[in-house]
Order: sequence, then C-alpha cells, then structure tokens
Amino acid sequence: MQPPQFDPNKTMIGGPGQGPDLQRTQAVNVSATVGPSITATVFPGRTATMANGPAREQFLIEIEARRDPGLPGIASGSQRTPLNLCLVLDRSGSMEGPPLEYAKQACQYVVDLLGPNDILSIVTFEEVVNVLMPPQRVSVKDPIKAGIAAITAGNTTDLYGGIAQGLNQVVQSNEPGRATRLVILSDGDPTTGIKDFASLTAFAGEVKAKGVTATFLGFGPDYNEELLATMARKAGGNYAYIPRPELIPEVFRLEVDKMMSAAATNLTLNLDMARWVNLRGGTGITTPPTGDKLSIPLADLEQGAVIQQLLDFEFPNHPLGHYRVAAATLQFDDASTGKVQTIPIDLVIEFTADASRYSAPVDPRVANAAELSFASRAVEKTIMGMKSGQITSQMAIAELQKTQAMMLKDGRVQDAQEVTMALRALSTGDMDTAQKTLMGTMVNLDQGKKTT
Repeated sequence: MQPPQFDPNKTMIGGPGQGPDLQRTQAVNVSATVGPSITATVFPGRTATMANGPAREQFLIEIEARRDPGLPGIASGSQRTPLNLCLVLDRSGSMEGPPLEYAKQACQYVVDLLGPNDILSIVTFEEVVNVLMPPQRVSVKDPIKAGIAAITAGNTTDLYGGIAQGLNQVVQSNEPGRATRLVILSDGDPTTGIKDFASLTAFAGEVKAKGVTATFLGFGPDYNEELLATMARKAGGNYAYIPRPELIPEVFRLEVDKMMSAAATNLTLNLDMARWVNLRGGTGITTPPTGDKLSIPLADLEQGAVIQQLLDFEFPNHPLGHYRVAAATLQFDDASTGKVQTIPIDLVIEFTADASRYSAPVDPRVANAAELSFASRAVEKTIMGMKSGQITSQMAIAELQKTQAMMLKDGRVQDAQEVTMALRALSTGDMDTAQKTLMGTMVNLDQGKKTT
C-alpha cells in the first residue's frame, strides 16, 4: 500500500472521517472554514522530520478573518459588530488642562461613532471612582456629550478601582453578538488602591477570563509602560503610547474602528500533544507547558486581520511513518452570529530516515514567523538594556533596524512605522519615548497579529 500523500506546503485543519487515535492519522484537506469569515491553515516547517532520534520542527497556524468586500472602510449600520463598550478615563490631577480636554473630545467623538445598537458606559477615576454613565444604548447623544464635557480633574490615581468599576458595567450587557470592550486611558502610575505590578497584571487576566477585552492607552511621559503593556497582553487587548494630547482623539478613533470590524472574539487555541512530543515554545509562549495539554488565549480578530501562531515542537524519538503530533481546536465567538464556533486542527508530519528530506530548507513562511516570534524577545531585551544602561542608543538602533526589516518583509507596515517612531526618538536621545513606543511593538509581536 502506498503511504498517504501530503501537500508539500500545507497540512490540514479538521475534516471528515478522522479517527480518535491521537498518535497516528492520515492526511486531510488543505484548509477549513467555519462560519462566513474565519479560516485557519497549518503550514509545517518541513514535510518530514528525522525518525528514531531527537528532532525539532515548527508549525505555523494562520487564522484569518476575511475582509467584507462591502465594507471598504469602517463598518457601519447593521453590517458591523455592535459594541458593549466602557470608556475608563483617568481624571487625576496630572490630566488637568489640555490632556483632559482632548480626552473629553475623544470620548465625545466615540459617542458620535456609536448608534442605537451599541451599549456605552463611562467610568472616571482619580482618588474616587465614579460611574459617569451606566450602560445604555447610544440613542440620544447630546446629554451624553454634555456629561462628558463636565468632567473635571481630581487628585490621585486609582487605576485598579477604575478598571474594576468598568468591568462591572460591561458584564451587565455581555451578550452574544456584541464585542465587549474596556478602553482605559491613563497618564501616570497608580498611586492609591491596589498598586503593585503582580496584582494589577493578574487582575487584567481575570478581566479576559470574563470574556472582556481591555485596551490600555498610555499618555505622556510619566505612566508605567511595562505595567500597561503587560496588562494589555493579559487582557487580550491593544496597547498604545500617546505622546501628545492632540493625538488622543485619533487613537480613540482607530481603536473603535477595530472594535466595529470585529469578526471573532475570545479566541483560544487548545492543544493536545501526542506521545513523544514536547512543546518548546512559540508565539506568545514564554514558558513551555509541563503537561501534554495547553490552552493559548489569542487576540480578538478584526476583518482583514491574521493571527500567526507559531508552535515549536521537539520529538525525542519517533518511529518511521506519518503521525499526528498534536490535535488542536480553535474556539471563538463568531461576531456575525453570536455563536461559539470550533475548528478542529491537525498537526501532522512524516518521520523519515531520508536525510535529504528532513534536512530540506524550512518553508519561508514558517521561518519568517519564527524570526518575528523571536523578535519579540529581542525587542524586550533592547528595552531592558536601555533601561539598565547596558546598551547604548546606537546599539539599540542597530537591533531595531533588523526587527524593522523583518516586519516589512512580512507586510507588517503599521508595526514597522512604530519602530520608525522609536528610531527617531533614539536618534534625538529620547529614550523614554522609544521605550514606551516599543512596548506596543512587543505586544503586537506577542499576539502574532497583522492586518492584510
């Protein structure tokens, strides 16, 4: 009997007739589609790896949310995803003046973007946390905008209290078919309430576990970029550095645009490794799992976006043959239907004694994804090196130019532009701006997400 034939570039995602045997499987189709918008495709680094000895290979899973051709820009009306959004606004004393005025303009602009199908709530925080507006549909806008205009600066900064109260608002309306989000703007370190790094970042993970995505926007020179970026990663959202007050409205607009074009939320990749298989690492995986099962939370997907999830496997001693090395499922909430969807994913490779096959060049798509996955750690080392004074501006510039080249090669134009901002800051000696900008680059690389 002839061995099963495999596409040299792609192996599969799901398919009919798969048996329950996790140790061995046959080839299936190239890709699968669930619902109207999400596809997933597996690319093995090589079609074969070494049998009867230690081997190591990588797989790339590309999860794509196709762009609706009828929506050339921001989605609108009934075609786009309705929101359950809470704006969590820092109004501590340091925000007084232009920062707070531009922040209020940004919130009013968000109100203009929303409609009767959207639910909005607004929380402000300083020493005291206030619910400026409990959850309600955005039907009559002028009273909402008037309430925002009346916000004044206060005293110290209770970041935890603001986020906790924002979470309380959105969970009241966390309905299927809505994109549920927190957008937090802060310009300083937390100075009252819960303040320690570990507790705050753990709380951000709890927010995500409740099905809520949180984006963190840091304004000005005095906030803790490591704290906000880590909280953004834990909460599955975005992070952005806003250097000047007049940029606040535009950053808010871009964030709301992304929310309105959401295709899938609460994505989780569940892995079940076979015998003789170890997971060494991958995109966003900083610590290898100790068992044979792993759940990887992924970023939400907007239309036209792709998540590239790299998985790096080690095979201590596999016999000859075609084997499924891991079975996986991608689970997510389909924004178009409000239903939970699941895509079964097979990771299959042939184990061979043919050295010419297991020594073949790695698929360039997988190799490039691996470079970008490692680039996240390189950016982190660059940031830490700048903070500690162990590397100079010129050394940082040289490293970042390499990362930028990889991003452009992979079509990550927006990420490359952020690196350009950091490079410009470094060239003028502005290390603080460079570090705050690069934190966003690191979050994006850890998420493995890009816009097509």
